[in-house]
Amino acid sequence: MTESAADTTPDHKLGSGPGRVLVWFYGVFTVAAASRSIVQTVLDFGKAPLAYVLSAIAACVYGFITYSLVRGGEKARRAALVCCAAELLFVLVVGTWTLADASAFPDATVWSDYGMGYLFIPVILPILGMLWLRRAKR
Repeated sequence: MTESAADTTPDHKLGSGPGRVLVWFYGVFTVAAASRSIVQTVLDFGKAPLAYVLSAIAACVYGFITYSLVRGGEKARRAALVCCAAELLFVLVVGTWTLADASAFPDATVWSDYGMGYLFIPVILPILGMLWLRRAKR
């Protein structure tokens, strides 16, 4: 490929290179959070409805970010950036809430204790996602 042809091609896709690792992690977390919320909701919703609803919300957020990374494009990049920022906010709020008032959460969510049950990946992932999405900006 000539240098002039490289200049006219669009920047790398969001889901390529390091973005591929993000797609994988977000995909796994989509399945994990959705599975967790479905099983918990079906088996024992009355035990901890807030926790189970928050896990379902996490699954939706993870799924949307996964979709945006795979889709690519400037609109998808901006949408994913906003969702990563919202995800980080949710992790910090829910993580702090679970530490401050454990009685509100008789069962854990994906974001409980800043994602400690998932090796803190829920608090690290949106930061890495935002860094990648800012770098991927045209």
